[in-house]
Order: sequence, then C-alpha cells, then structure tokens
Amino acid sequence: MKNTILLISIFLISSLSFLVYQPTKENKSFVKQKIKPSKLVVKKRVNKKIVMILPLGNVKPEYLKLVKNSVESFYGFECVIKPKVNLTNDLLTKSKTRYNADKILDKFKTKENLLIITEKDIATKKGNYEEWGILGLGQRPGNTCVISTFRMKKNVSVEVLYDRLEKVSLHEIGHNLGLDHCDYHIECLMNDARGTIRQVDREKKWLCQKCCNLIKLRTS
Repeated sequence: MKNTILLISIFLISSLSFLVYQPTKENKSFVKQKIKPSKLVVKKRVNKKIVMILPLGNVKPEYLKLVKNSVESFYGFECVIKPKVNLTNDLLTKSKTRYNADKILDKFKTKENLLIITEKDIATKKGNYEEWGILGLGQRPGNTCVISTFRMKKNVSVEVLYDRLEKVSLHEIGHNLGLDHCDYHIECLMNDARGTIRQVDREKKWLCQKCCNLIKLRTS
C-alpha cells in the first residue's frame, strides 16, 4: 500500500512539473518579447544602405574601425572595409606634392556607396587656387567621397584627431546623400569648413533639423 501511494505521489509531482515547465502559446509569446530588444537596432535603421570603406595607401586600422563604427551608429548604414588600394602617380596634382581629390573620385567612381580614406594630403581646384588643400570631397548627390587625415592631425591629441575624423567622414557622406553646406546652425556638421579646421572643431556630431528633414533622417 505504501509503495502504491509513493508511486502515485511521484506520478503527480512529475505531472505538475511538466505542466509548469511545458511552454504554452502564451509563454512562447513572452519568450519572444524578451529577445526583441536586441533586434530593434536593425528595425530602427532608416535605410539598409551599405557603405564600402576603401583605404587608399597605408591607413591605420584604428582609423578605419573608428569611421566604420561612426557611420554605422550615426546613419544606421552597414559598413564594410575593403582591402587597401595603392596610391598611383596618375592621382597626383600638377605640383606632384599631393593628390588630386577630383581625380580620386573619378577613378574610383562606382555604383557602390564608397568612402575613400587616405593619410596623404589631398587638394582640389577652388577659385584662383589650382591646389586648395582640403579635408575631404564628396559628390552631391552621388555614391563616392574621399577624406584625408593629413590636415587633421597636426599638433593635436589623438582624441581631437578622432573627433575630426568622424565629423569629416559624416560630412562627406552627407554630401553623397544630397546635403549642401549648411548655414542654418553653426554646430551642424554640414557647415562649410571654409579652409579652416576650427569650424570642424566647433561643430558637433549632429545634423540640424533642416538637414535631417532634407534627407528624411529621424532625430530620435
């Protein structure tokens, strides 16, 4: 008799355990809700655009990683770092002392969204200047832009260099998206540097509401 009661008790306990831990439709729904937050990052992306990052010449890996993370975080685009491409003499300016940004854009023009990074000095024609040294140049609108760290790092800390590198990268991609230079807010990163790095330092890693509206970028 005692053995029979013991067996019945064991059976009842096992049955209750099964009922407690067996996933129901309601429980399954709750489990799905628990894992949703990790997937919301993808759903929040305004665009599914992929930006290829191309090192032109030797570029420090930490620069590439910083730009990749910054573009992904700011615009919500996916970034892929491509293998390095060597600098060639056909990209030099007439003085042979720096590289022509316009030639770089023409040579690497592609249907892909392409951000080219170099540590060499780059220049473009501006007014009476055949070789106007610049931080970056981007097609507006278009798929290709180029930035240079050469004028960003003179006599500054690594932190300042990194801040400039992020802002200039985001700025040139902004041109690719169709944004012109902004005069709506002095802290908008789409301001024209006007030949000085000081304006870049005044800006924030931020787009004013006017620029956000133009490219339909959500501010939240």
